[in-house]
Amino acid sequence: MCGIVGIVGARPVAPLIVDALKRLEYRGYDSAGVATVEGSTLDRRRAEGKLVNLEERLNGSPLAGNIGIGHTRWATHGAPVEVNAHPHFSSEVAVVHNGIIENFRELRALLEEEGFTFSSQTDTEVVAHLVASGLKSGLAPKEAAFAAIKQLRGAFALAVMFGTDANLIIAARNGPPLAIGHGDGEMYLGSDAVALAPFTNRITYLEDGDWAVVRRDSVEIFDETGNTIDRVQQTSIGSALMVDKGNHRHFMLKEIYEQPEVIGHTLANYVDFNASRIALRDMGDTANPLDFAKLDRLNITACGTAYLAGYVAKYWFERHARLPVDIDVASEFRYREVPMAANGLSLFISQSGETADTLAGLKYCEAAGQHLAAIVNVRESTIARSSHNVFPTLAGPEIGVASTKAFTCQLSVLAALAIGAGVQRGHIDEASEQRLVEELSEAPRYANEVLKMENEIRKLGHTLAHKEHVLYLGRDTNYPLAMEGALKLKELSYIHAEAYAAGELKHGPIALIDEEMPVVVIAPHDRIFEKTVSNMQEVAARGGKIILITDERGAQEAGMEEAQVILMPNMPEIITPIVYSLPIQMLAYHTAVHMGTDVDQPRNLAKSVTVE
Repeated sequence: MCGIVGIVGARPVAPLIVDALKRLEYRGYDSAGVATVEGSTLDRRRAEGKLVNLEERLNGSPLAGNIGIGHTRWATHGAPVEVNAHPHFSSEVAVVHNGIIENFRELRALLEEEGFTFSSQTDTEVVAHLVASGLKSGLAPKEAAFAAIKQLRGAFALAVMFGTDANLIIAARNGPPLAIGHGDGEMYLGSDAVALAPFTNRITYLEDGDWAVVRRDSVEIFDETGNTIDRVQQTSIGSALMVDKGNHRHFMLKEIYEQPEVIGHTLANYVDFNASRIALRDMGDTANPLDFAKLDRLNITACGTAYLAGYVAKYWFERHARLPVDIDVASEFRYREVPMAANGLSLFISQSGETADTLAGLKYCEAAGQHLAAIVNVRESTIARSSHNVFPTLAGPEIGVASTKAFTCQLSVLAALAIGAGVQRGHIDEASEQRLVEELSEAPRYANEVLKMENEIRKLGHTLAHKEHVLYLGRDTNYPLAMEGALKLKELSYIHAEAYAAGELKHGPIALIDEEMPVVVIAPHDRIFEKTVSNMQEVAARGGKIILITDERGAQEAGMEEAQVILMPNMPEIITPIVYSLPIQMLAYHTAVHMGTDVDQPRNLAKSVTVE
């Protein structure tokens, strides 16, 4: 959440900063601002809402200056109004901030006693006044910033600029990501490499506790004690990722349509299709490869959609590898004081690789001596760098806040891992491995077939758009997929939706069924299909409006002429969670589009949740 950009350059930077902030819009935000230094004058422009409002402000009142910082804010402290937008000023100090300063009330009280006046409701303004307090006491800008940083508790990424020095930005990281870009006669700062891609592909990622002195032709990095420290400069793939909507109306729809390709790319990274064998490649400690045969237990931890990918994988690992799996929401796991198995693997799933609760869970497992593995879409992320084994998804940048292609790529990796685990543990023989791998290889083709059903699904979305509540049902791997469907509908359309294991219908949820309640049932024809049909009959008997997502055999055996059917291709069981994800994504998407909501940036949501 939030986005930070800074430039110490040799040309006017305000337009460049706004353009870079646009590349961070996927993180979610509700206000934006830019500050620059020209001569010894510190000035800023801020605006509520989208970046277009800030651009209009700058067009009417431009900012000069070859050094600047910019920010897109997602409100945590204080309403999303201009007075709370970043950058925040105090005398000759400007600050932008991502995260939460947990002790801001205590610091604010001390600063008010010193005579500082606060003009916003934010925790961020405390940082500006703390640095100004240090300057007032006689400290140089670098020392004043360090003194302020040492007083902060919480998760934060900071950029601090000074009206008295047009060649200096102080950066600091404790939790949320922050990267330094190296240019020729210019230096850059950004929340991730995507923001800096137009300027440079030479990136240094700050680690937790780092702070840096960034000048036009140099950068010095220090640890939390103030000692100089070296961080690796690397070439980022972000510079090649020029993201646009193409010929699609929204980024989300473009990303839905990218899934056949990215699923194929991801599977190809873990499967030798020529030999029909699993090839578990990872980007972590290649000298210490992951051996599932040595494990007694697997713990999966994630948030949101990534958690639901892990939930699907629980069924796969237990069925194909006979490996017991615990699955936890990261925000609960981190506080649960879980006793960890001596021969356990802790697997963390995160699109961004920066999810705060998931990262906290990783640190808990690290302290408990667990072997750590990660599935991430950003190979250079903190979770990836902190894990022994890293299994990247090859989804590419996902701009839409509601995850689509990242989810199906996570499922693709998890399916390959589960089969590989079954092979290593002796529960899948060579013939079964070949069969399962061949079935996995069919996922991109089936996904492409499903995309051809968009017009049919659009009509169903228009029907849902007039409802206030929707129920989703599924069994086995289709239960977490039902949860994902309900989550997508809530995220995008703001319609209340709930998901239940179909067998739980009679244990309470059936009370919700009436003539106005749509019920989406995810039920490919499988070994428990008859059980799901009986649940659908209970819904139909009470007047519920059924949308059945199934295959040809399932539609025939259901025998429910009153149901609206999304008729899926017949496909192997192992790939149904991957391929059946597409119709539930499109159903939520078209419902939301018909209602006129902001599909790519739903209200109150952020793409990367880097604070608790």
